[in-house]
Amino acid sequence: MNTIFSDLTCAVDGIAGARLAGQVRAITGLTLTVAGLERALGIGARCRVIGARGAVLAEVVGLGPDGTRVLPFGSWDGVSVGDRVETCARGDLLRPDDSWIGRVIDALGRPAMAGTPLRQGPRARSLRDSPPRALDRRRVGAKLATGVRVMDIFTPICRGQRMGVFAGSGVGKSTLMAMLARNTDADVVVIGLVGERGREVQDFLQDDLGPAGLARSVVVAATSDEPPLMRRQAAWTALSVAEHFRDQGRQVLLLLDSVTRFAMAQREIGLASGEPPTSKGYPPTVFAELPHLLERAGPGTEASGDITGLFTVLVDGDDMNEPIADAVRGILDGHIVLDRQIAEQGRYPAVNLQRSISRMLPDCHGPGEYAVYAAARRALGKYADMEELIRLGAYQPGADAETDTAIRLEAPATAFLTQRKGTATPPVEAFVRLAQLLDEAGVPVEERTEDRFEPPDAAAEADIG
Repeated sequence: MNTIFSDLTCAVDGIAGARLAGQVRAITGLTLTVAGLERALGIGARCRVIGARGAVLAEVVGLGPDGTRVLPFGSWDGVSVGDRVETCARGDLLRPDDSWIGRVIDALGRPAMAGTPLRQGPRARSLRDSPPRALDRRRVGAKLATGVRVMDIFTPICRGQRMGVFAGSGVGKSTLMAMLARNTDADVVVIGLVGERGREVQDFLQDDLGPAGLARSVVVAATSDEPPLMRRQAAWTALSVAEHFRDQGRQVLLLLDSVTRFAMAQREIGLASGEPPTSKGYPPTVFAELPHLLERAGPGTEASGDITGLFTVLVDGDDMNEPIADAVRGILDGHIVLDRQIAEQGRYPAVNLQRSISRMLPDCHGPGEYAVYAAARRALGKYADMEELIRLGAYQPGADAETDTAIRLEAPATAFLTQRKGTATPPVEAFVRLAQLLDEAGVPVEERTEDRFEPPDAAAEADIG
């Protein structure tokens, strides 16, 4: 029955309705100007430009006195002035289906690899769906086990939380994503590869993700050589697929790599449509699109599941304060910084513990776990502060007891936090092992109760009255 419904849906979608036609007036760079369809096409509408090499799907990105400005989902090769431009059915709808799990699709929701056609789901979803209203959402849920020791201890994530992974190129973002996809305790994983290098897509699927990871994932891929509309839409498609599974009550892990390339695609679109560049060449629509995209992840309503989102940010020249990184960090619920210097020392994942934080702490950990976390972070932070003096031989052992314990902890802690992509450690086991390392190094663990403000009891309130 599902197969029959899917075939009928495809057939109905393919039926050509009444079409209005205009013609190409001008082509400047990526922007094509259409005359005759000003009253028929609004922002975001789709049309087909019939060129010498066939039809080219396009989207309206601007309107002006000279005509309607459109950008292609492909290439303008073969298109010339005077060519026919036709309106077409809504192209901003997607019909995700449970059978998409284990498949790789493109930004338009088509199979990216040869194989059986994709079955279409019963419900059409808008690629630009709004997130649930803030007051309708649940609070962030329980801790989500990732199997990655450094994350489960120092930057834990909870169900419905949104975290950023900030790093330069070649520091291990893709490998960390694959570890999370394979080991995280989620029902479904949705992976968006936005503007990824074509060579690295197969490497990620076969080497990093592997058959076991792909079997529980839906991968949406748009490579760097594709037009900016395709790269931007890949992010929207990944969010729409994640929302499909969330609305079924499932716990969804969304991994989007990367927000920076999404912003770059939106920058190309904005500049081509005539927007003025503002911060570092980014037009205003980039900073308007970022919160709309990121807010679609997060806790669901009482009747749905959650989307736990991890969004990678490719920082320019390892500058963590560049415009996109700064804007994303202000929206998300925490950030993980991957440090090139740590990667060069051979510790992967190369998480900088002093610069990374989860905003769900301390509530995400129990009292005992938080005590271990706090002691380890304090000791490793002390070592980081003194590292240069220690390496130069300027620090004399015995001068400071806290520094001495930090030195004893650093080597075993580094070995403990180093983890290969094919391994996973349950959080309970990770905390037990780290507590043993703290004890062996002589680092005191002070178990504390809640660090939050506790309201006065009723008797105290009566005395105040």
